[in-house]
Amino acid sequence: MTRIAITDDYQNVALSLGDWNSIADAEISVFDKPFVSEDEAATALAPFDVLCTMRERMALPESLLARLPNLRLICVTGGHHRLLDQAAATKRGVVVSHTSSGNSVATTVEMCFALMLAAARNLVREDRAMRAGLWQTELGMGLAGRTLGVVGLGRIGGRIAALASAFGMKAQAWSQNMTAEAAAQHGATLVDKETLFRTSDVVSLHLVLGERSRGVVSAREFGWMQPHAILINTSRGPLVNEAAMIDALRSKKISAVGLDVYDIEPLPPTHPLRSLDNVVLSPHQGFVTREVYATYHSETVENIRAFLSGAPLRVLNVDVLKK
Repeated sequence: MTRIAITDDYQNVALSLGDWNSIADAEISVFDKPFVSEDEAATALAPFDVLCTMRERMALPESLLARLPNLRLICVTGGHHRLLDQAAATKRGVVVSHTSSGNSVATTVEMCFALMLAAARNLVREDRAMRAGLWQTELGMGLAGRTLGVVGLGRIGGRIAALASAFGMKAQAWSQNMTAEAAAQHGATLVDKETLFRTSDVVSLHLVLGERSRGVVSAREFGWMQPHAILINTSRGPLVNEAAMIDALRSKKISAVGLDVYDIEPLPPTHPLRSLDNVVLSPHQGFVTREVYATYHSETVENIRAFLSGAPLRVLNVDVLKK
């Protein structure tokens, strides 16, 4: 009997989006809520041979892996798991398999523009006003003729910049190592950081989280932004200094923020962001679509079957196969 744990299946959809019954002699358990501590995770997951994760919702440090004596396979979704200690997994002889990303880049781009439009046109506040019996309570901001500042032009940021023209926007971009040629490839103009924040009507963040990018938007950057400007973050919460952002929203230094990512996820029920009316909040669902999940779970099932047959697929820590 192979014991399989599926963690962080918030919507309870994993079993319906993969052919889990095709895994012979398996017992599958689904955990639909995050563990509140490493101790709780260790106790719950200790009996399992296979651990199936959803993106980076749960950290898997060496201290936790050491407490999972039966673990033989970790299945991660997408091409990597930033919060997994892969070296520790390899040391313990645990295979780490991954899936493809499906169309998660496209769906995150869609989420970015959804947040941008909702924040610019006050859709959340107007929806609430309508439900209270009101009608046309405030003025929104059109995007045509505005300037979009894109921070980082990777797979997602590059598409965001390229799509700006479809909305009649002018795109400008900045990151620490960006060149004018790279910006131009995506239809954007390279500017320095201060110019981007001072002159953009909408700023959208698309950087990988690291020591250099952590807190790339702080009180200084919010001070540069125009009072009508909007910040969009669909990348990682810690790119923005949260306290500075909340201060900027409360003091109306900027108009609004659209967020799909947070310092702590899930966002605590009493978090101050939940009480601000100039924030559009999305629960980190840029990649959360039926199509992407179907890819993740179907390929996870393939990975488990391949591992059990002795021919692991899509292995991230290939060194473990030499043991």
